[in-house]
Amino acid sequence: MKSVAVIGASLAGLYAARALRAEGFDGRLVIVGDEHHGPYDRPPLSKGLLTGATGPDQLALADAEEIAELDAEWLLGTEATGLDTGGRAVLLDGGRRLTTDGVVLATGAAPLRLPGPAPAGAHTLRTLDDAQALRADLTRGPVRVVVIGGGFIGAEVASSCAALGHHVTVVEAAPLPLVPQLGDAMAGVCAALHADHGVTLRTGTGVARLHGEGSGGRVSGVELADGRLLPAEVVVTGIGVRPRTAWLAGSGLPLDDGVRCDAGCATPLPQVVAVGDVARVDGTRAEHWTSATEQAATAAHNLLAGRTARTHRGVPYFWSDQYGVRIQFAGRRLPGDTPRVLEGSPDDRSFLACYERDGHPTAVLALNRPRPFMRLRRTLARAAQPATT
Repeated sequence: MKSVAVIGASLAGLYAARALRAEGFDGRLVIVGDEHHGPYDRPPLSKGLLTGATGPDQLALADAEEIAELDAEWLLGTEATGLDTGGRAVLLDGGRRLTTDGVVLATGAAPLRLPGPAPAGAHTLRTLDDAQALRADLTRGPVRVVVIGGGFIGAEVASSCAALGHHVTVVEAAPLPLVPQLGDAMAGVCAALHADHGVTLRTGTGVARLHGEGSGGRVSGVELADGRLLPAEVVVTGIGVRPRTAWLAGSGLPLDDGVRCDAGCATPLPQVVAVGDVARVDGTRAEHWTSATEQAATAAHNLLAGRTARTHRGVPYFWSDQYGVRIQFAGRRLPGDTPRVLEGSPDDRSFLACYERDGHPTAVLALNRPRPFMRLRRTLARAAQPATT
């Protein structure tokens, strides 16, 4: 293999490029990214960047020295439009073709949007440009903010807006946010963080439409499915994402809520692997920082080996910072798993809980208990099926 193209210049793409070089690949390495920015860290976008505690220049995932050591060609501000597997080429905007022996798909995901046109003041949050546009609206003075979606991104945005002194309402269609991830009891504890900090949480109703001031004017309110109208000068929609696979239509790759891969991140097509938010690995698509970084090493190894020589069986892990509380979760919780508080108290918003099934631990959740959490996380990792080579 003399050349590899990494399609996606964010976290997963950067880690894949690092892993390729670490595996000894010394051929041509091309990294294609549709944003004009180099690789940057996305978690601060909904937190420190919005509040002003973190500047855009602090988000870079690699410094100039490492970029030089990667010895890669960077095609930033360039969109991949197709994959010609027979011709071993990636099609780029402007009719260009990038011929390559191997491909790493790392195009990530795009935020879901409400139907209809978005008036000024209505935002989604996925990219650095998104975050800077939202911050510009939030620094105009105290405003009424409605966050649509009570998941981790929505909760983090609500927390940041409340810290800036805005009046914040979170709208969640489900009876309670985060139930699929945490279960009813623990989701209720995390939902209570909103009320603790003066944020209104409205659950059990969706959004009918956004109201704007005249044709093309700024957003003025959010009409709920039950008919209520919430006044708003700023609206942030965080209702999930979809993997960016439309450009792969007709490529022969199996597309099913992402690019379907085996446990080694390898697709059925020779010399094509996928990592990060776009990859559906062994039936599961994980949208978390840790999954993207860990998958990259496995994918790079298998791409260079030309077969699935290694699989990844890591324990899923994610974290979220809300209202000064660090929420950490690791494991594979299933409905019916019972959470047991091991230390601390949910009432104090500081505790460690272990989910159990038939007396065996399946997952661990912590609020502001990082050290004991990490100990239990390591225990879960040791119990997980080890990687094979």
